[in-house]
Amino acid sequence: MGITNANKEIDVSKIDCDGIVKVTLGLSAAPDISSNPTDIVLVLDRSGSMTGSPLANMKEGAKTFIDIIDESTDSSQDGNIGSGSHIGIVSFASVAVADTGLITSTEDLKNAVDGLIAGGATNHADAFSKAIQLFDPASSNARVIIMFTDGKTTAGAPPAPVAAEARDAGIVIYCIGLLGDDGIDVEVLNDWATDPDASHVAVTPDEEELEDLFADLAADISKPGALDIVIDEEVNPDFSIVSINPPSKGTAEMVNSTTLQWKISELGVSGNEGASLEFFIKHIGQTSGKKLVNASITYSDKDGNKVIFPEPYVIVDCEKPVTPEKCPRPIDFKVEGCKDFAVIDLGDVYLESQGRILELNLTIKNVCPDKRVALGIILTEVDCYGKEYQRGLKTMTIPAHHYPGCRDIQVKCVKFVVPDDINVCGGTPGTMCEERKFKAQVIANTIDTDFRCCESVVNI
Repeated sequence: MGITNANKEIDVSKIDCDGIVKVTLGLSAAPDISSNPTDIVLVLDRSGSMTGSPLANMKEGAKTFIDIIDESTDSSQDGNIGSGSHIGIVSFASVAVADTGLITSTEDLKNAVDGLIAGGATNHADAFSKAIQLFDPASSNARVIIMFTDGKTTAGAPPAPVAAEARDAGIVIYCIGLLGDDGIDVEVLNDWATDPDASHVAVTPDEEELEDLFADLAADISKPGALDIVIDEEVNPDFSIVSINPPSKGTAEMVNSTTLQWKISELGVSGNEGASLEFFIKHIGQTSGKKLVNASITYSDKDGNKVIFPEPYVIVDCEKPVTPEKCPRPIDFKVEGCKDFAVIDLGDVYLESQGRILELNLTIKNVCPDKRVALGIILTEVDCYGKEYQRGLKTMTIPAHHYPGCRDIQVKCVKFVVPDDINVCGGTPGTMCEERKFKAQVIANTIDTDFRCCESVVNI
């Protein structure tokens, strides 16, 4: 079967600036289907939430899957699954039905798919049970269940024990999930599928991608196991790799802050086998928006297998930093050509424009939504003997944020002007060549409150 699945997923959909994302790469591989006959059961969701275009797109995906398996088993789309392999169709809503047995006629299989009508609840347990019953215990063929669903279980027994029974019997389970009207729990799909999850579970919010998911899985199932695998991953330059966990198979190393390499000597040569790698990346950019996790990812192996990984993205929210003070207004002037000297009158310059400017940045932690913050910063200078001298006090109101939960607020560019003509440790007054030591103390508290003292009214 070759590389039967290649996946790349992340553990979160949204992060703040400087946030960390866990990335999981997954691969699974198995022997060639033409020399290792395989019985495959397509388990297809026809519950009420599939009505309309989702059902139509699923049907096209299932029929494309059948055609690819047809061609891969006997080198032609002749309407017959060859080399001892079979496909069966099970569909389910409130109950599951075996629409076909394990057969070889692609016409009968496609007619069964085309005959599906959406309606009813979602009974995954019965669907797994009906699929298991299709397999012949006496057959030596490899056994595969491909579960497609768009929602959570709403009828029947808990499906996890039935899926576990199938896996314990040596059946390989893949799950394809469509984020439909009823929602879907990816962790549940991971629980049902064969490990590792990353290479046996694929989820999409776009029903138009279903045909591609079915086609990719069918193409992968029909190829041989892989040798001398090398995966080179380069992350988006807005991120840097902070750590790599040991992979479940093979070795992985960081090439530089944005690149890693994963090597596997062999995978799925004698039977179905999966491998996964987890690593962590940190956002280091300065902009918000929808960010692709990887800049590029390339796969190679001894047999020339072609593998395409998904391209997940994360929403980065760099809420505009609070800048209580603006930069000084620039004064424009021109110098005429062919003159090497000019006198420019910049007008009145106030004391705040003289001396050194300290620009302080800080992060206020765990600020709840819709709460303004009162912020105070006290700056002192320390002389050679540890004595402190006052250099300034700033107080300001930080606007409330409207994020769904508590979050950190970045405050940037709080400026203090400190004169250079005061040198508390001696030296040359008015020069910036002397080292100076400062201390900053920060006080912060929320302004808005729903506290009521003695039943008085506090306006917020």
